[in-house]
Amino acid sequence: MYKIDFNKPCRIHFIGIGGISMSGFAEYLHNKGFNVSGSDSHKSKITEHLVDLGIDVHYGQRKANITSDMELVVYTAAISKDNEEYLEVLDRNIPMLNRSELIGQLMINFANSIAVAGTHGKTTTTSMLSQLFINANLDPTISVGGILEAIGGNIRVGNSQHFIVEACEYTNSYLDFNPKRGIILNIDADHLDFFKDINDIRNSFHSFAKLLPKDGQLFINGEIDNYEEITNDLDCQVVTYGISDPKYRKTDKIYDYSANNIDFDDMRDGSFDLYAKDKYLGRIKLDILGLHNISNSLPAIAIALETGIPIDLISDSLSTFKNSKRRFEYKGTIGGIKIVDDYAHHPTAIAATLSAARAYPHKTLWCVFQPHTYSRTKQHLNEFAKALALADKVVLSEIYAAREKNPGDISSKDLVRELELLGKEVYYFPGFDEIENFLLQNCINGDLLITMGAGDIVCVGESLLGQ
Repeated sequence: MYKIDFNKPCRIHFIGIGGISMSGFAEYLHNKGFNVSGSDSHKSKITEHLVDLGIDVHYGQRKANITSDMELVVYTAAISKDNEEYLEVLDRNIPMLNRSELIGQLMINFANSIAVAGTHGKTTTTSMLSQLFINANLDPTISVGGILEAIGGNIRVGNSQHFIVEACEYTNSYLDFNPKRGIILNIDADHLDFFKDINDIRNSFHSFAKLLPKDGQLFINGEIDNYEEITNDLDCQVVTYGISDPKYRKTDKIYDYSANNIDFDDMRDGSFDLYAKDKYLGRIKLDILGLHNISNSLPAIAIALETGIPIDLISDSLSTFKNSKRRFEYKGTIGGIKIVDDYAHHPTAIAATLSAARAYPHKTLWCVFQPHTYSRTKQHLNEFAKALALADKVVLSEIYAAREKNPGDISSKDLVRELELLGKEVYYFPGFDEIENFLLQNCINGDLLITMGAGDIVCVGESLLGQ
């Protein structure tokens, strides 16, 4: 494998530079003096930002973009092996690294590298942890899978030994990482276009945990079924966390860090008593909604405390923490209709978000959902229907293909039928214009409208608001 000498910046090209993670690392290396270029399939706010920084970005991935002066090419897992640029790099015998290998090499340079893993909640937890480290003046380097207001984007280049990064399980990419500390938030069946089944996924997370060194730490959600299978043979210290309030969890487990005496205000923002085993540490108030985000906050708090950040600073920081974009993000109000956008695209995340939203002040709760990938929709069809049924009314767009080709045996109409069997009021429109017209005619003052999904469904709410 090609080894980057970070003390000798070189000429480097990114295939798929417009991705939320790839763009961040391209910016990081640019700021470190590397001569960076890249390509993407289309122009976006992200690529325009890179161009403004002075990075050369090509639109359309063609062999002509690959030049003889390139010393290294980085590519994403989403790039197909028949991609013109990828094939040209092979022909020219230019060294290549995939995105996760690049991150793994970066992590070696930091004494306190923290990788945040889990099926859901990675961006929120990474964002919370980042906010805590920034407010504590620890000057971290950060890579987050969303746009975080506190750092003005998805990357922050610091000058300390702290590096905070999301760790995605898809294609086992996080197994190229070199973390000192790791978080496992949850383990659900997802990415079944790559993994065989839930046991294959659990084995992947176990392999991730095994990356941690003897003097490292794993912070794991103790509510994960049989989490001991993940932790029993680890060399590192294992730190558990979980919700211990009997109103929400019936358990006799004792966690290293836990939330008890949980309350929610009228906007569904949570507060709780924080405990280290049986020792009360303080009252924590969040400015984001839902029980799931209380859970997401616990490992961030735990790592902050283990790093030496005072509890008062932690409490103050989280009370004003604003989540990254597309995580129950308030977009605006039109005609008395509140419009929120959320990235949830797995049944578990959808159910968590809609459960919290149901208690948020509203007349009718509308969910405008764009399924993400054919394989995920087909695999979890029944679970999607049950989760979406938590909304009062559901509007579906066609499936967002992402990295997949249409197999011809699944569509949003199948999800319509499942929701109808559950007695839900559900509508399907293939185009965004049709969805917007329908919503304008049917939503009324006092309704809460959530656009939901990992694709481009956010455009519907923004269009309604004239953004």
